Amino acid sequence: MPLCLSIEELNSIESKYQEINNNNSKSPLLMVGFNRRFSPLIKQLKSNLESLDSHKSFTYTVNAGYVDSTNWIHNPKLGGGRLIGEACHFVDLLRFLADSEIQNLKIVSTPEANYLSDNFVLQISFKDGSIGSINYFKNGDKSYPKERLEVFSGGTIQIVDNFRKLRVWGANKLKNIRLIRQDKGQFNCIKEFINAIKDGDKSPIEFNEIIEVQSWLIKVMDEIS
Repeated sequence: MPLCLSIEELNSIESKYQEINNNNSKSPLLMVGFNRRFSPLIKQLKSNLESLDSHKSFTYTVNAGYVDSTNWIHNPKLGGGRLIGEACHFVDLLRFLADSEIQNLKIVSTPEANYLSDNFVLQISFKDGSIGSINYFKNGDKSYPKERLEVFSGGTIQIVDNFRKLRVWGANKLKNIRLIRQDKGQFNCIKEFINAIKDGDKSPIEFNEIIEVQSWLIKVMDEIS
């Protein structure tokens, strides 16, 4: 689920967060379930990318599949459409791996009966010069793996295949990894959140990053609505 569905809600959350933060010695703990950044393969991929110290070019393909128009996620007051309700996960993941603020986010989508298209490409650029595309498609076949992330950086190509395999080309010191089962990071996401509560630490995801991702997605949705 996304943090919120509108700019009014986002502004209200940000305002209340700052109010609490200003009146307490510790920052409030706000968390959303962007679990993919907690996947062991993603953590390894980020470590690999940090060792390269180079711009990144991302291609993230999501074989999302068809969801009936009566489903709750298409309701603008409940799910906000698949752009807000699901693509937030993928924008957050690229933001995490780029480790740089989003400079621009644009959308190209197929014509739909309303603005809640679930067949689109997000084009994203970051302030450090990294770029990426998120291909979110409903019109494929469900027998094909759901998610595939390709990263080109520093003379290497690294691919996370449906959160089961990490494959590397162009760097002998970076190893291929294959998991016994798919791990999208849900368990680690919850674990780190609980530990943050117990230990009085800050949120496992920086507040500014949560706000940044949501504000860009809302901006894009407002432009096409």
